[in-house]
Amino acid sequence: MTNSWQTVPLAEVLKQDTNYVTELEPIIYPKLSVKLYGKGAVLDAPTDGANVKMQRHQFAKTGQIILSEIWAKKGAIGIVPKEGEGALVTSHFFLFDVIETKILREFVGLLLRRNYFAEALDAHARGTTGYAAVRPKQFLSLEIPLPPLDEQRRIVERVEALAIRITKAQSLREEINEETELLLAAELKKLRYELLGSKFTKNKLGDITQVTAGGTPSRDNPSYWKGKIPWIKTGELLDGDIYSSGEHITEEGMKNSSAKLFPKETILIALYGQGQTRGRTGRLMIEATTNQACCAILPTPDLLEPRFTQYWLRSLYYEMHEKSHGGAQPNWNGAMIKNIEISIPPLDEQRRIVAYLDSVQARLASLRELQSATGEELSALLPSVLDRAFKGEL
Repeated sequence: MTNSWQTVPLAEVLKQDTNYVTELEPIIYPKLSVKLYGKGAVLDAPTDGANVKMQRHQFAKTGQIILSEIWAKKGAIGIVPKEGEGALVTSHFFLFDVIETKILREFVGLLLRRNYFAEALDAHARGTTGYAAVRPKQFLSLEIPLPPLDEQRRIVERVEALAIRITKAQSLREEINEETELLLAAELKKLRYELLGSKFTKNKLGDITQVTAGGTPSRDNPSYWKGKIPWIKTGELLDGDIYSSGEHITEEGMKNSSAKLFPKETILIALYGQGQTRGRTGRLMIEATTNQACCAILPTPDLLEPRFTQYWLRSLYYEMHEKSHGGAQPNWNGAMIKNIEISIPPLDEQRRIVAYLDSVQARLASLRELQSATGEELSALLPSVLDRAFKGEL
């Protein structure tokens, strides 16, 4: 902090709003709450004034500081947004007006964005008898660096300009991550079309191998679960190899359901699931069962290299998503997988193709790792900028 800056208690720049109402009308009120860890004030679920049991309430004003009595120790403090104007605030929260002749509201916002008060508020809460709460007097006693208004304004403008650049860099990094995935998808698709147009034999998956699905034992019967047989769900299909499962079933559970024990080298594909799950694949490196949302392509070692089959299915990921979104078919099914046409080069050629695609995937994985490291650096950059700002180093 520069020597020319004052250090003042919050009581010099904030004033508690002590205007309370004790009676509410039997109408629906917008309600305000605060997220933890300096993530700001937000509108909560509306509430009916006829059902509110607390005796004291307040109505928030845009730009006020709102502090949670109970969760201030976890950074539950923020600025009331525009949409919070007139929102109901219970007596478990405190409101403070900003004395704008001494401090810019935007400068207070930077302090809150940095979660500047977290450590001190946590200490106050732990030192309180009864439940760990923070009182207005304790909050207003906290000290902050207070540069002159012109300097505050310069700092705010500088930080906001840097924040925009950081956000843009993060956005570009996300775009690059998406591009790397699309590059692999494009390579897979290109190779598939070349193979389908080649002299190699072609056939439908369902005509050359067994394509089936799993099942789920009844959750109502505890004896079916927590056994020793791995049971795979679609969320565990991440286009890689599967060595373990999140859940296990018993022999009894398998016998009394549609679940089947699939051998090693079985290729799984998700028929449906949340987000991007549908269409993701996995190769079993253990004997395992699956739920009914996983379609299993059993190994045919004399005809198909399992990894070749897996890459072939991965090459269809985006196309099948487009087809299912464009029509009335919300999910995939076993019949669709059975009807997939696959080229069948000699096994040596399949292994060569798999080795080539592995190398492409490895190079793209290295790029993603680099981007991930860059992303962590970017995430740490804004807190670092804010720290420097409050030390007078911007």
